Amino acid sequence: MNIPFLGHRRRKAGLPDPEGIAELLAECELLRSQASRAGVRLDDSPASLEALDQLVPGWREDEETLTWLGNDAGLYLGTVIVRTVPGAAWEIRSDGQPVVRLASGREFDVVDAGHAWAASGVPELSQLYAEVSET
Repeated sequence: MNIPFLGHRRRKAGLPDPEGIAELLAECELLRSQASRAGVRLDDSPASLEALDQLVPGWREDEETLTWLGNDAGLYLGTVIVRTVPGAAWEIRSDGQPVVRLASGREFDVVDAGHAWAASGVPELSQLYAEVSET
């Protein structure tokens, strides 16, 4: 997911506004809507990732929905990681792709992971979170 305008969002000091970027990336409107209709509350917790993994994937027949939901799933996974894993932070790569950088320096492409989850359910979001939170 290329979000080129995020790289131009600046604070007065000329640096990216990490809180503003995090808020924007956490919106995940389509995913939150789908989850709400299924009775799943997305509260930015690891448990909500487990609940998402249990959703019936009715979106897989609609290519447009699949793409947007994959983006949202990845951004939501990243939001949970950033909010719960010490030292994790959003970073926007030079190509505009939002990624999560862990305290170890490892970069995690959550959007790519979200697309894989939306398309096939594998790997599960909760499994990805568990792997990332262990490092």
